[in-house]
Amino acid sequence: MPAFEIYAGSQAKATIAKHGFKAELFGAVLGASGGPKWFILKGLDQFLFGSWLQNIDHPIELLGSSAGAFRFASLSQSDPVGSIERLAQRYSTTVYSANPSAREITDHAQQLLNYVLGNNGVSEILGNTKFHSHFVVARCLGLVACDQPALQVLGLAQSFALNRLNRRHLKRQYQRVLFSHPQSQLTINDPYQIPTQNVELSQQNLFSALMASGSIPMVLESVRDIPGAGPGIYRDGGIVDYHFDLDVGLNSDPTKDGFLTLYPHFQAQVKAGWFDKSLKRPVCEKHYRNVVMICPSSELVKSLPYGKISDRKDFSELSPEQRLPYWQTVLEKSHQLADEFEVWLEQPNLDDIRPLPFL
Repeated sequence: MPAFEIYAGSQAKATIAKHGFKAELFGAVLGASGGPKWFILKGLDQFLFGSWLQNIDHPIELLGSSAGAFRFASLSQSDPVGSIERLAQRYSTTVYSANPSAREITDHAQQLLNYVLGNNGVSEILGNTKFHSHFVVARCLGLVACDQPALQVLGLAQSFALNRLNRRHLKRQYQRVLFSHPQSQLTINDPYQIPTQNVELSQQNLFSALMASGSIPMVLESVRDIPGAGPGIYRDGGIVDYHFDLDVGLNSDPTKDGFLTLYPHFQAQVKAGWFDKSLKRPVCEKHYRNVVMICPSSELVKSLPYGKISDRKDFSELSPEQRLPYWQTVLEKSHQLADEFEVWLEQPNLDDIRPLPFL
């Protein structure tokens, strides 16, 4: 059975039928939150950014939150294959104490980013003319801005209740801050009207923006007062944009049918925000009409240890002796997905492209 599944929105399917499955059709890539779930995509990331997307003559806009932001910070360096390898190997071998504090986990995250970025990573990301990174961060208001755990839990409970009524209500507690490449051609429109502040990435704020994008409430410490974004408490971008439910706009239009958005995703379902994970609320169909999603197949997932992809719960539910070899197996299996997709591209069978299953 194939190791990957491929899905497309209605307009994407029509564009591909007209022009073929070509790299130059794509103008953006999405990167979801989800912690170590992305390990199953590591091989695909290396193929896409190290090879397949390299020869197109227009920029690719990369929109990521949390783990997606970490991936794109790696993939928009000058050596995307080596950089994402460093991220995967350092992240997958992380070991905490028995009951780690937020300070300990934050320290590990900062060390991880320093290792992945190295001496030149920030300059390479900002100077990349092919891949333009954008990192989503949530500015917190009210109780969710508190560092005291009891108050933060109360604030998160309020967020859950407000979101359950209507996603629009999240704007009472959160603002989206989009840190964008200096040459960005990306625009977003949020029908839920969560206020969005656009901030240009710079040498002064890139590290802080990345840290904030991955600062999970109650797990990591918040990031304060990011340069360019102003005073405030900043946390995980997945709070507002977990898997995305946005209208993504791109300026150029070489095919006259509009650029497509590529979405390498670790599953065939999407949730708009972090508080939607337990809800059956669908995302808006029009936001995915130009999206092509590549996912691991259910057969590949079943073949993994424990019959699932890696996730953040593994830190608490598995011992390091169990978790580390399991995660290495997931990373190794990710290359099977990439290899089979590369073979498929040699003679794409468009009948393999299915309608998006969550619409």
